[in-house]
Amino acid sequence: MYPAMFDPTYMMLVIPAILLALYAQMRLKSTFARYSAIHASRGVSADYVSRMLLDSYGLGNVRIERVPGSLTDHYDPRSKTLRLSDSVGGSSSIAAIGVAAHEVGHAIQDKEGYAPLRFRNAFVPVASIGSNSAFMFFFIGLMMRASVLMNIGILLFLCAVVFQFVTLPVEFDASNRALRVLASTGTLSQSEIAGAKSVLSAAALTYVAATLMAVMQLLYLIMRSRGRRN
Repeated sequence: MYPAMFDPTYMMLVIPAILLALYAQMRLKSTFARYSAIHASRGVSADYVSRMLLDSYGLGNVRIERVPGSLTDHYDPRSKTLRLSDSVGGSSSIAAIGVAAHEVGHAIQDKEGYAPLRFRNAFVPVASIGSNSAFMFFFIGLMMRASVLMNIGILLFLCAVVFQFVTLPVEFDASNRALRVLASTGTLSQSEIAGAKSVLSAAALTYVAATLMAVMQLLYLIMRSRGRRN
């Protein structure tokens, strides 16, 4: 879509990030599939576990809804809704319960006013504008030799990079909360906790890969900007 895709420098910078992203997706899918085939000893569904955990933290106001797709699970802080995918909600697998507990972790963060989550939620509109328009500003500026437009593009994309960095502690913390609450409530045994941790660690790697991709793209924009000015 952008001229950068045909630039060898761009490819040299982003190929490592692309490879990591592909590996992360493959690892997540394989790990999720592995532990989706292993059902938790208590035999309760992820829907049930989510409701139980939410209620135990005084989050009875948080609704649980089903959404289509696989691994499309998320918590919406605006509507106080926890949405579980078809592959997770009705399943009693270790993988499904781990993913559902992770989303409960986000709901707990929201209740406690976890600062990185609040910042990320407030930053979403800025990051969205940045990621959608940064390259447009930059390459128009590049073609017109307009440094101001190039700098605007860089600053806009910097917002997207900041968003990615803030996402990391939010996701890591939600996973840690999930594992702690699953262990403390006895929802999963110690051996089952290890399986849930493997799934959540694989999911975390996808966020690391996305952050690396954003950083490499920002570095490319800065290098192209300096190259044009020299």
